[in-house]
Amino acid sequence: MRHFLTRALLPCAIAFFAGAAPATHARQQAQADVVGGAQLQLRWSLLRNVVDAKTQGGTALARLTLANLGSKPLPAQGWGLYFNSMDGVVPGPVQGTGLVAEQVGGQLFRLRPGNGFTGLAPGASMQIDVVHSSLVFKAEKAPQGPYLAYDKRPASGEAIADYQIAAMTRPEQLDTGAADRTPLTTPQMLFAKNAATADLPLDALPPLLPTPASVERLPGSLRLAAMPRIEAARALANEADVARALLTGHVSQSGTSATALQLRIGKVEGHDSPEAYTLAIDPRAGITLTGATAAGVFRGLQSLRELLPPVPADALELPAGVLDLPALRIVDAPRFTYRGFQLDVARNFQSKETVFRLLDLMARYKLNKFHFHLTDDEGWRLEIAGLPELTTFGARRGHTGPQPAHLPPAYGSGPGTGDPHGSGHYTRADYIAILKYAAARHIEVIPELEMPGHARAAVKAMASRHRRLAAQGKPNAAQYLLSHPGDRSVYTSPQMYQDHVLDPGMEGSYAFIERVVADVVAMHRQAGVALRTIHVGGDELPEGAWEKSPASLALMRRMKLASTVELWDYFYDRVDRILKKHGVLASGWEELGARKVRLDGKPKLIPNPVFSQRGFKVHVWNNLGAAEDLAYRLANAGYGTILAPVTNLYFDMAHNKNPEEPGVHWGAYVELDTVFSFVPFDFVRNGGDRLTDYGQANIHGLEATLFTETVRERARLDYLTMPRMLALAERAWAADPAWAREKDAAARARLYAADWSRFANQLGKKVLPRLDAAPGAIAYRIAPPGLRLDQGRVLANHQLPGFTLRYTADGSEPHAASPAVTGPIGSKGTIRVAAFARNGRAGRSSSIENP
Repeated sequence: MRHFLTRALLPCAIAFFAGAAPATHARQQAQADVVGGAQLQLRWSLLRNVVDAKTQGGTALARLTLANLGSKPLPAQGWGLYFNSMDGVVPGPVQGTGLVAEQVGGQLFRLRPGNGFTGLAPGASMQIDVVHSSLVFKAEKAPQGPYLAYDKRPASGEAIADYQIAAMTRPEQLDTGAADRTPLTTPQMLFAKNAATADLPLDALPPLLPTPASVERLPGSLRLAAMPRIEAARALANEADVARALLTGHVSQSGTSATALQLRIGKVEGHDSPEAYTLAIDPRAGITLTGATAAGVFRGLQSLRELLPPVPADALELPAGVLDLPALRIVDAPRFTYRGFQLDVARNFQSKETVFRLLDLMARYKLNKFHFHLTDDEGWRLEIAGLPELTTFGARRGHTGPQPAHLPPAYGSGPGTGDPHGSGHYTRADYIAILKYAAARHIEVIPELEMPGHARAAVKAMASRHRRLAAQGKPNAAQYLLSHPGDRSVYTSPQMYQDHVLDPGMEGSYAFIERVVADVVAMHRQAGVALRTIHVGGDELPEGAWEKSPASLALMRRMKLASTVELWDYFYDRVDRILKKHGVLASGWEELGARKVRLDGKPKLIPNPVFSQRGFKVHVWNNLGAAEDLAYRLANAGYGTILAPVTNLYFDMAHNKNPEEPGVHWGAYVELDTVFSFVPFDFVRNGGDRLTDYGQANIHGLEATLFTETVRERARLDYLTMPRMLALAERAWAADPAWAREKDAAARARLYAADWSRFANQLGKKVLPRLDAAPGAIAYRIAPPGLRLDQGRVLANHQLPGFTLRYTADGSEPHAASPAVTGPIGSKGTIRVAAFARNGRAGRSSSIENP
């Protein structure tokens, strides 16, 4: 889930506009008399952060400049300017404008005219100073997806296309208070950090990533002039096809070589993992790949892929269609059985093709678990038989009137339902295709169905179903109703919702879960893909939920439950029984295995003894503050544990504090080396519990997460995922490096520096160039260069050796024809430097003044 630890609590959401839609002629006449959203211009700029020294937080004062570029006025009454705000704005009158800021619901806000507003004439503009509910220094915190809607047209709105967010560069914009010890990352800081990375020759670099258990280099090489003869049993037909596809384009397709590529299933000496393999390349015997299972053979083929040149003929300077492979023997197996990546498609939807592309990337680097975050407050993305509202209502977002037909806009999806990231879902055929695609790559799909919180899409969709069936007089109208109409519980979720939880006192909640689980199981069965576990959420149930629900209170009296904590246990006991009925185990966020208590007047999570022996797996994100050791405590208590710490493996986090770096930052900043330096069994630093031997056996693996509040386009997904995924793959597959086991601090630092240098050179000179050469290249992050002044010259370096640095001396952005950095830059002026990949793509630039 998207987790926040603090949030300003805003007043309850106001109702959407009331009133019936006017006749067509009246709508046309009204539209002709007033300006439309397309004729408005909107600019947002941060004035300053207002730091509260006591709370170590604060607010931010920002200015919206609204200009009427049309020939009609913006009237004195009868409209609203809507926008999404991730952390919200403070409701109330906006000083000096006659406008009022209001929360519509969740993260949807609006500005509407108050009694003192006189309108905005054609050609006029106005300044609107609003207060954001938290500090702001990232563009993602600015209003997103603004649009104009008129009261007389309550079910439609028009986007303000001419909207810009001003860059944040001034000291008062960047000030986040003395309590925030994270500095802005300067080019000078990058230079100093990059300087610790040694530039290594190609022949000093490991042949594969992630690092195999053992590699034995042998004399000579194997030359292939044509496609080898692929020998494989019928059970390995899929892997034989993969092998053939890997070699296509590297060797001649005319005829077949006498050399054999043998794919086998057999024992791998020294390893009992089903993904273990042995890969032998022999100049005389050819290629032999033995896997403990088909999955092991597939993992070995990914290693073979990485031994192929990124550009077949050019890289080897051999005649086209001839390939030399080094003679070697690899014996390999993964460290962890669970090597996962979680993609959120609920906040911002991603196409089936984007999911396929991500699965390809996961398979290439030997990740094996795809945690599919399909549902949340802002979207339900999977078709379920017999419950059409889940997708007709819950998978669509847009501006809506008093009888909503879909969810409201979120994360800047705007007023229309045609936005491909706000609206969208996977049909049954889509989901089955994804399952088959993943299975062919030996990746397990773990669907997530959020409950009991983060369930607004389902709650509202089933309420819509209830209204439809009740209007038809159907006797089962309330069969899947998830909330009680008389619930007066007062709560606010971290995303500022007050109406987003399943009610455990409603039988409809369990009937709904049963129906959805049965259908998901059926789709897996139809795909021929086993469903072992369903992730059932469990996180961020807000304080106050259920406390004034007539249904929950009646259940608590009937079952003699003393508190909502015990009601939680009742709910998940029933959920677990539903899953087990279908042969599925439960997994969820850490709250699934935790109990909320108070210690010394402060809230604390402790392992919940009720479920510790039920086979639950918990994905633990929270390693902040007093919860730093929570994952270890849960593992020690018997819970199968997946490590997904926000400080190291949340890929939706920005790389650093700089405003131009995309992503969120509520939990941490996560640079590439932040992922690389993670030590799974030794990351607690503040005196918390350590792992017992028993607990260590319960750590099943690692998972990176990508929540998509700020991720709409595929390029942003690439930017936040890569190359951080490569560091995740290394930590999840390979054994602990020597530096992770070293106790002496100085020796540890030396070992770490050497290991990081190998990894950085491997990425910059081998791994990423292969991706650049592949079809549909990945738009991975290319870090900005480091810069330093040295005796009137500018020195430049980069995080990953191997990239070409190019510069300009007039402050303009470097391009492919700009001069390359070959040494100190003696030019004067504003020196701007950017790194370029092998395919000519540039990363973000850095600049420094050389007077």
